[in-house]
Amino acid sequence: MQEQQSLKQRILEEMTVNYSSNLEKNFDVAKRLIRITPDGFVEILVREKLGGKDQIVLYLIGKMYAKEVAYVSDEYVGNGELLERLGFPVGSLLPFLKELRDQNLVRQVKRENNVFHTVPPAKIEEILNTIERKLGTKGRSKA
Repeated sequence: MQEQQSLKQRILEEMTVNYSSNLEKNFDVAKRLIRITPDGFVEILVREKLGGKDQIVLYLIGKMYAKEVAYVSDEYVGNGELLERLGFPVGSLLPFLKELRDQNLVRQVKRENNVFHTVPPAKIEEILNTIERKLGTKGRSKA
């Protein structure tokens, strides 16, 4: 019994990574790229310099920050919101999302007859660092 408790304690202390810690760890990078509004929407600061897939994952990461401060009840984003907020032509969103799912950068969840998307928390750092490298802003402190 003592061994089980000890293992449980070690797992809790040494292996558990929670959602909030990924957001906190990557906060400085995220704030250079995105802003969130009190109504739960995400503004991408560097939108004109990014392709569609990068805009989508930044929006989804921003939604995770919005959830953390209770601007929204969950971090899942539907196709309609992505189309409306990012201004993509109607036929362009689904191919971007499929490619992101194939790269394991986006998870899809079906609720009733609707499809929603989120970024796996373990991918936040990788995504943000990749986008910063593309922009050439890694390590620069702006905003």
